[in-house]
Amino acid sequence: MADILNINSLTCGYDAREVLREVSLSVKKGDFLGIVGPNGAGKTTFFRAITRILKPWGGKIFYRGKDINLISRGELAKEVAVLPQSLEIIFSFSVEQFVSMGRFARTGRLQALKRNDLDVVENVMALTEISALRERRISELSGGERQRAILAQSFAQEPQLLLLDEPTAHLDIGHQVQILDLIKKLNREEKLTVIMVMHDVNLAGEYCDRLILLNDGMIFKDGSPQEVLTYQTIEEVYKTVVVVDKNPISGKPRVFLVPGDKRRTR
Repeated sequence: MADILNINSLTCGYDAREVLREVSLSVKKGDFLGIVGPNGAGKTTFFRAITRILKPWGGKIFYRGKDINLISRGELAKEVAVLPQSLEIIFSFSVEQFVSMGRFARTGRLQALKRNDLDVVENVMALTEISALRERRISELSGGERQRAILAQSFAQEPQLLLLDEPTAHLDIGHQVQILDLIKKLNREEKLTVIMVMHDVNLAGEYCDRLILLNDGMIFKDGSPQEVLTYQTIEEVYKTVVVVDKNPISGKPRVFLVPGDKRRTR
């Protein structure tokens, strides 16, 4: 498949501090890519750069072959949905109102939603299992419910590319699985391209088809979860002792930490 995103020699940082250095990668339509790495590796900076929050010092980012900085925000919003790690919702909209705002990328803020728009809103609320919450206020939702509503708003944009920064942060394990199962379903059934920054290497390895491991602002390793999540690589980058085996159901790698008082018996 053709590349949907190309990043060439991306270099950026804050003030005089360089964080990312000469990062290059390409993402094909339908990919499910995870960005992992230790604290300070450049994951958040990478996310801010590809979502145009942070201006690169050098290099280029291309969406469908066009410099992303030359695409208007309105046009880009029709193709790309962004889910940041934290989203401040100032007004207490109903869930249905909040999800409907995802259509603004296609209708404009002042246009009334047409039948097609309303159908899209209904479909994404059903998909994310929040239809029964439509009258509830966003401020009244639990963490998992709120995250599903935010995802529904993103899906209402009908994007081709979904960019997520720690989408399961602060969620319990049950809600983590619900959210990632939903994203994976869209990836497989609708060929939605997903780029997801993750702190948890086990979740990233379980759901992503490809991982990029950042370290010291550069790509340390790029490949399948099995290729990236080896104990040698994890120990070198994260500076800790681990054991890696396979999930007996999926065959994906699982990383186990080894406490300090147990390492001598390893």
